[in-house]
Amino acid sequence: MGKYLLSLDQGTTSSRAILFDGEQNIIGVSQKEFSQIYPREGWVEHDAMEIWSSQYAVMMEVIAQTGVDAAEIAGIGITNQRETTVVWDAETGRPICNALVWQCRRTAGIVDQLVADGLGPYIQRTTGLIPDAYFSATKIKWILDHVEGAREKARQGRLRFGTVDTWLLWKLTGGAAYATDVTNASRTMLYDIHNLRWDDTLLQALDIPASILPPVRSSSEIYGYTEIQGVRVPIAGIAGDQQAALFGQTCFEPGDAKNTYGTGCFLLMNTGGQPVASQNGLISTIAIGLGGKVQYALEGSAFVGGAVIQWLRDEMRFFAESRDAEYYAQKVCDNGGVYFVPAFTGLGAPYWDMYARGAMVGLTRGTKREHIIRAAQESIAYQVADLVRAMEADMGGAITQLKADGGASRDQFLMQFQADIMGRNVHRPAIRETTALGAAYLAGLAAGVWADTDEIKSLWKCESTFRPQMDPSVQETLLDGWHRAVERSRGWAH
Repeated sequence: MGKYLLSLDQGTTSSRAILFDGEQNIIGVSQKEFSQIYPREGWVEHDAMEIWSSQYAVMMEVIAQTGVDAAEIAGIGITNQRETTVVWDAETGRPICNALVWQCRRTAGIVDQLVADGLGPYIQRTTGLIPDAYFSATKIKWILDHVEGAREKARQGRLRFGTVDTWLLWKLTGGAAYATDVTNASRTMLYDIHNLRWDDTLLQALDIPASILPPVRSSSEIYGYTEIQGVRVPIAGIAGDQQAALFGQTCFEPGDAKNTYGTGCFLLMNTGGQPVASQNGLISTIAIGLGGKVQYALEGSAFVGGAVIQWLRDEMRFFAESRDAEYYAQKVCDNGGVYFVPAFTGLGAPYWDMYARGAMVGLTRGTKREHIIRAAQESIAYQVADLVRAMEADMGGAITQLKADGGASRDQFLMQFQADIMGRNVHRPAIRETTALGAAYLAGLAAGVWADTDEIKSLWKCESTFRPQMDPSVQETLLDGWHRAVERSRGWAH
């Protein structure tokens, strides 16, 4: 049996490959950024062929870098940006248009129509999701409606739809394997999370032929094989990035919670074998499918997390490196009364406002670049604090601690401010690549590297704990300012 596990971590802005050994040590990492396409305001696209080529390139590069023999790789795990929608021709294997990214808001009108038709409560009840352009369903409809000949081809069974995991699986196996896992299916707004099947009512409402949808499988099994150096390596784990991170943080028990600080912020709590219907703007989703059973999670999504720092770096040119934000944020003692609401693509949970847009309030003649940078950093933590409060209201109890991961979790200032503004401990693990690690765990379970989740749980180690130090009255004042700023940003694009 191979002693290494290869994670393909296909994200919103880059494709990465990480090689782990059986003790979860990182042996090698390769990363490649790819193009972000913005055809119009609020539209976001990716070239699915570039996603594939970048992912394949980093996979081969990490193997070459480390000198690992392909025969020593026990399995490959795929984790991916969720909801992003690829439709391709089954015969040629080529996408019929660019992928519509989860951030893309072009289908807001289709969502409004579904709600106007009275389908809102049905969608929430059946899929666990709140009707929003974020999810895949309306993106599929848009593609079938707007790409010439697409609907006819779909009816003839000549098209394939997939989230990015399905697209990569298809390409890696040369079209031999066509499937998705329950976690990704649960993000389409077409999947019945209670009966674990595609929902006919929603397919009919959106005029989507069932024939273009992939079979839905568990998150840990052998889906097919890819050839590397003449060796057939099994693809043995698939999970959407946030569910993979929940698994990588070993949140296996009901009540366990983690937040990923990536392009967006994603707070997930394991709720066990039963979905919890949120009354506070969160969504119910499938946490993992394992051994013939599923576990559910409550999720809160903030669409713009670390992306606000990238925006300050690339568009505003406030600093050269993202990590510099931490330095500048600490050059001032507070935010100077400045609040930054990074609603570039609308607001996610708990507000769900597709028409909100970014806002900066409280500027004075004394406002400096450092205040704006600090306000941007703080905005990430405020959004997570909103999600925590909503989750606690749904669960009827406090989240006593939060596990943190993702690129921005390296930021000491952000992690401390997060603990302060929530009034809760924040634990950062020794391995912050928890999304890739979760995919490796899933592949390793199917490939027999680990016997069960108990064995995996013993591997998790905490690197740092951030404890709240802020006076509650200061916390209250800051949160009040944040909530007033959010109200200014809402409904702006109407």
